Amino acid sequence: MSILSGVSDFLGLDIGTTAIRLVQLRGHGPVKALVKYAYVPIDSKVALSDAQADQQKVVQAVHELLGQAGVSTKNVAVGIPSAKVFTTVVDIDRLPPAELAKTLNYQADSLIPTPLSESKMDWAVMGDSPKDNTKIEILLSSVTNEFIEQRLDMLESSGLNVIAFEPDNLALARALIPADVVLPQLVLDIGHKTTDLVISMQGGPRLTRSIPTGAEALVRSAAQNLSIDDKQAQQFVFKFGLSQDKLEGQIYHAIIGTVDVLVSEVEKSIKFFQARYTGVNIERLILTGAASVLPEFPLYLANKFGISAEIGNAWRNVSFPADRQNELLAVSNHFGVAAGLAQRQE
Repeated sequence: MSILSGVSDFLGLDIGTTAIRLVQLRGHGPVKALVKYAYVPIDSKVALSDAQADQQKVVQAVHELLGQAGVSTKNVAVGIPSAKVFTTVVDIDRLPPAELAKTLNYQADSLIPTPLSESKMDWAVMGDSPKDNTKIEILLSSVTNEFIEQRLDMLESSGLNVIAFEPDNLALARALIPADVVLPQLVLDIGHKTTDLVISMQGGPRLTRSIPTGAEALVRSAAQNLSIDDKQAQQFVFKFGLSQDKLEGQIYHAIIGTVDVLVSEVEKSIKFFQARYTGVNIERLILTGAASVLPEFPLYLANKFGISAEIGNAWRNVSFPADRQNELLAVSNHFGVAAGLAQRQE
């Protein structure tokens, strides 16, 4: 799952649930210049299907996107949906790098949910273990060979050269969290079907999760509780969000139960993080994704968790002409993964 050395011209490609997005950047160092960004919508049933006919529709959508964007390279770094990736932090004895690799391979069956023979496993040393000073902390990710091979075949049939696969949540953290920030940051990417959670500290992810509640669940709650159709429910949810003084608070009351299901899962993750890293508090909550723009939502979360909340900026490390600022900020909450992939260092 690592990038090939020497490739400096590549796209970040995010195959999402409701759209396929790409970002191409140019340059080196912490800030790169925007070359292209583009997206095409896709039916979520198609995006999530393993059927051959649906996979072909995804290929066609990628073709359409590449043509629309007029990109100058076929090299791509591709996101892996968080629900397809197992990521964990483990403590391992201090060992030389070669011994460490052998030990992780030897212990793989107890560390990852699928057999090593059927998986790709990647790892990075994060630093000293907070629990045992004789050990080091390792960030470990694994994904099934079947998923990677299927996606690789699909993309190569589009004429693309895949130089890297990376979990969506790691790309998000790169795009939204400043590299020099030491204190823990919590990123919530509230998508169509799921919410990706990343807690990052000292420049690296320490906890990642995929929570099966997203914007779709909020819209469904509004539709059911107000007896309206999904289209109207979506309009109401995104227009009024958690405002209690609009429409007599009807939308708030219709969706707050589902919001609090998500909140309770986030709370569990915060407690899990704080149990491992005792005495460490999360400094900031960074929101992105479809539902991050709901009125009053960031404030609701900030009050629930007692931490400052802000909307993430996918273009934080990207330079672009000043007259494009409004255009780019308007779509920022959808481009975190693609921008983070495009910011990978070669």
